[in-house]
Amino acid sequence: MTAKLDLSYAGIVRLTVTVISVAMALYHMWAIAFGSPEAVWYRGTHLLFATTLLFLIHRRSGEVTDKPTPLDYLCLILGVAPIIYLFVNYEYIISRIFYVDDLSPADMAMGVIMTVMVLEGTRRVIGWALPLTAIVFLAYGLFVARLAPMQLLDQLYMTTEGIFGIPLSVSAAYVLIFVLFGSFMERTGTGQLFMDFALSLTGHAAGGPGKVSVFSSSLFGTISGSAVANVMVDGPITIPLMKRSGFPPHFAAGVEAVASTGGQIMPPIMGAAAFVMAEFMGVGYGQVIIWALIPAILYYLACFCAVHFEAKRRGLVGMPRSELPKMKDVMRQRGHLFIPVLVILFVMYSGYSAPLAALAGTLACFPVALLRRSTRGYVTFTNVIEAMVDGARNALPVALACACAGIVIAVVTLSGLGIVFTQFVVVLSKDTLLLALVLTMCAGIVLGMGMPTTPAYIIMTALLVPAIIKLGVIEAAAHMFAFYFAILSAITPPVALAVFAAAGLAKADLWSSGWAAVKIGFAGFIVPFMFVYEPALLMIGDWPSVIGAFVTASCGIALFAGGLHGYFLTVANYWQRALLIVAGLLLIDPGLTTDIVGAVLAVIVVGAQWLGRRAALAAEPVPGPVPESVKQVS
Repeated sequence: MTAKLDLSYAGIVRLTVTVISVAMALYHMWAIAFGSPEAVWYRGTHLLFATTLLFLIHRRSGEVTDKPTPLDYLCLILGVAPIIYLFVNYEYIISRIFYVDDLSPADMAMGVIMTVMVLEGTRRVIGWALPLTAIVFLAYGLFVARLAPMQLLDQLYMTTEGIFGIPLSVSAAYVLIFVLFGSFMERTGTGQLFMDFALSLTGHAAGGPGKVSVFSSSLFGTISGSAVANVMVDGPITIPLMKRSGFPPHFAAGVEAVASTGGQIMPPIMGAAAFVMAEFMGVGYGQVIIWALIPAILYYLACFCAVHFEAKRRGLVGMPRSELPKMKDVMRQRGHLFIPVLVILFVMYSGYSAPLAALAGTLACFPVALLRRSTRGYVTFTNVIEAMVDGARNALPVALACACAGIVIAVVTLSGLGIVFTQFVVVLSKDTLLLALVLTMCAGIVLGMGMPTTPAYIIMTALLVPAIIKLGVIEAAAHMFAFYFAILSAITPPVALAVFAAAGLAKADLWSSGWAAVKIGFAGFIVPFMFVYEPALLMIGDWPSVIGAFVTASCGIALFAGGLHGYFLTVANYWQRALLIVAGLLLIDPGLTTDIVGAVLAVIVVGAQWLGRRAALAAEPVPGPVPESVKQVS
């Protein structure tokens, strides 16, 4: 296949971006396969690639372009110069004594330029919220904590405790390869597999298109790790199907937003913040998957029940089976595309690192696509190159957000703000754990409204997680709590990015869609509180406790969703809805007493509905024999 070389200005820029993106992808794949270089080199090279691509692709206004301006080129030079300075003076950098040796004028100039360009790059790719947060923290460090400017600059630029800290390390080591894996999966037709698989599984059931959205979004979410990206891939297919089946536009938008948001908490491949969590806690990523499994199942169970009960209450039916793909055909034609995911799980649970597992899965994508004629057409040189380009470009927001979050972490570490904030939360909550959890929840939602999940979680880890740990919460539960609420901001009004994207596709009112999303995903706001009080929901403890907690919580989720949506066995009246909600909360709450009371209330409602439905069936007229005169007329 030959393609005409575009030698226009825009064409040359596109070619340059392609070459740099491919180089970025290959560099990280090489580093994972053969061992990453020393921290400054590896993290610096990662940021060097990201900064170069960013200023070539994103204009000052934030829009994507293939025609950079002279100002963009100036920013590019200023963005890469401090990193190259570190490389050129590497021996000097690693031999000097931090905070003791004075910074040279060149060190100071490069440190200031690096900080400013990270703030500007982050603003271009994800907006003002995170850069402004970082600026506020810098102002606090300089004018409130009275940190010496040279010491702060040393921390930010000359060490691996600031811009080149753990967040950027996670972006370099984990995030890019998993984002690349997602791009390779998409380019081999896996998105169509997920959609057809979900349609064949649930499309015929009551509210089938809504259930298809839940299943397909959970599957795609495990490889995208982005709520908005998930909405924009699945939504154009599932939202029109839901509207056609009878769901109101705002409810369809809410279902898609909630289902897409859950992808970041759904094993086996979660959002970028999960890798940061593993790094902060010093545990393997496989351990994070184990902790996240039951809460993720409960989240999607709540979403599935909400769709089911809403469909039953509205009398909606599924799609005709004749319009749906057959499961055996789906698996025969595209089922082999599940193999790369299985490769990741096999390699990871064989004791190898998560990045190496992701690399194995990535390298398996196109060879696996060759196995069947139905997917062989995806295997082209152009498609491989475009998959690398997509992966590199999709990693830019996380890379810059992690670098910018490093600024916040540097100030918190150097000023002792984390200890001050911990004491503040403990005093404000008056040693009451529930109040401290509510404060943490609100902080997570507010932070997540204006920035991606990863930096929101990082800031919560620095400021709030130590406080709830001090109040007696185990470390795993505290980090998972912060992780969840950094994610749930995507469906929480007034700023709910996943809802905004879904409402646009559904042509629905933003506020109606937002509250529908909260109602559908309400269990997601409850479960984190429950696993704080009952770690068995994180699979911490003996198996009887874990199984018991999971079963009662699942029943509670179903009852709670039935109460919210006004249906269980039949349409529920007001007192039945109230009892269903109370029973659901009691069953989700760990403890024998609450489980017994919740079960009793559930039996009362179910019994009343069963008797009511039986009475209604008995009252229906039984069709008698057709009179002879009617037969003759017919």
